[in-house]
Amino acid sequence: MPRHGEFKTPGGKLVVADVELEGGRIAAAEVTGDFFLEPETALAAMTAALVGAPADASEEELTARLDAALPDGAELIGFTTSAVAAAVRRAIDEDTPRERA
Repeated sequence: MPRHGEFKTPGGKLVVADVELEGGRIAAAEVTGDFFLEPETALAAMTAALVGAPADASEEELTARLDAALPDGAELIGFTTSAVAAAVRRAIDEDTPRERA
């Protein structure tokens, strides 16, 4: 079952992460929220960067993976890669996995 985490940025934008864990790693990830980014392919690149990450990776380690995956010139509007990392950590650290409503 997917684990769900949310992070509200200081500017008020919501970042949502749904992750599935398998063998101590992130096996699947989805990032959504009320933010914008250009190009649209940047979101798929960020999501792909999360897959395979160790489940015990710190926010800083996850942020570095996300930053490295962004295409040149990508623009994140209303959120940061560290906000995504925080939402992922919350999803993983959640005591009771739950599905998004």
